[in-house]
Amino acid sequence: MTTYASPAPSPVVKLVRQLGIDTQYVLLGFPLGIITVTLFMTAFFTSLGLVVLWFGIPLLVATLMMARGFAAVERLRIGPVLGRKVPHPYYKKSPEGSLVRRTLTPLADGQSWLDLVHGMFRFIPSTIGFSFVVTWWAGAIGGLTAILWDWSIPRPPGNQDLPELLGMGDSATTRIIFYFALGVFFAGTLYPVVRAFALLEAYFARALLSGVNELREQVATANAAREVAQQQKAAAVSAEATALRRLERDIHDGPQQRLVRLAMDLGRAEQQFATDPDAARATVAEALTQTRETLEELRALSRGIAPPILVDRGLQAALTALAGRSLVPVELDAPLAERLEPTLESTAYFVVAEALTNVAKHSHANEVHVSVRRNNTGLIVSIADDGVGGASVAKGHGLAGLDDRVRAAGGVLDVDSPAGGGTRLTAALPVQ
Repeated sequence: MTTYASPAPSPVVKLVRQLGIDTQYVLLGFPLGIITVTLFMTAFFTSLGLVVLWFGIPLLVATLMMARGFAAVERLRIGPVLGRKVPHPYYKKSPEGSLVRRTLTPLADGQSWLDLVHGMFRFIPSTIGFSFVVTWWAGAIGGLTAILWDWSIPRPPGNQDLPELLGMGDSATTRIIFYFALGVFFAGTLYPVVRAFALLEAYFARALLSGVNELREQVATANAAREVAQQQKAAAVSAEATALRRLERDIHDGPQQRLVRLAMDLGRAEQQFATDPDAARATVAEALTQTRETLEELRALSRGIAPPILVDRGLQAALTALAGRSLVPVELDAPLAERLEPTLESTAYFVVAEALTNVAKHSHANEVHVSVRRNNTGLIVSIADDGVGGASVAKGHGLAGLDDRVRAAGGVLDVDSPAGGGTRLTAALPVQ
């Protein structure tokens, strides 16, 4: 069975629909405003007058609960006008404590008092909007239909219509053309006028009924973003410190020791040239071997800092080279056609490089599968092996520094490594 999507409404249909929504909102808001100001003013000041007696407080609570009910209705009404849903900003959890405490909870809820204020003063924008909307609709409908009703208006002697007062004459044709022109004016400006006063009333309601809650949510969102930024900064510092300590240790344990031995061998060769040239040549040959091995170690260390192939040819080429150097056979799936952001490429490369290093050192795996996929938000990097498992991102384990690096880039690292079941490492890296 073939299904067809319904066509989008035309701009004219949208305009007419919004005009109907705004009109009913303003016209219904006027009687609601009269009802709420009458009920709330009467109930509120009566409860204040009786607050010295014990039943004044329950009456005040009932007034606030009544205000909540009308506010809930108003939030539903302003949704179509503003084109967005307005939430109910009350406590989500039920109040705890005794019956008396639960009953008095609305007195401590600031939003309930704002609901009451809205009910008391909403008649001001409602009355203004109602007056203009009724005037414009009456002017548009009456003017455009003047030809239909002009004949029915009694005109006794001495009666003067507006066109005659303006010096345009008192003929029927003059009156019909004049009122029709007014109808065209009111009809042409009907939508912006109705829309303006509907928004005036809706924004007044939104400011009191959800404005404080929206501000509270914005502050909470800003605080959460600040905490995330602080965590990323701390992770970046930790990752950098870990990388520097590892580089320092590798240089000390590798190239530095070889350079010390090279200096000693060259010194011994210098002494041997005078007494035993053959031994000197052997010592120099051994020193050359030490030099080549030191250069290889330095190249290996430089790959962990800034691999040139990553900068020159991109992530796919760098991962291909990395897989080719791996001690464990690697199946690479990285269909990356275009270049990515340098930070994103660098982080993804080091995730794969560190993961392959851990596989070679600890996993005893026979093969490893590397997948790098682009999605709408960034990169998904996955490294899976068939080793012994047991990997962890906890502090003190080999992946802790990698987790810091990923979090510093704003990403998330997940490690699934049951004992004896292999290891799957997944990093989600967002586009900055």
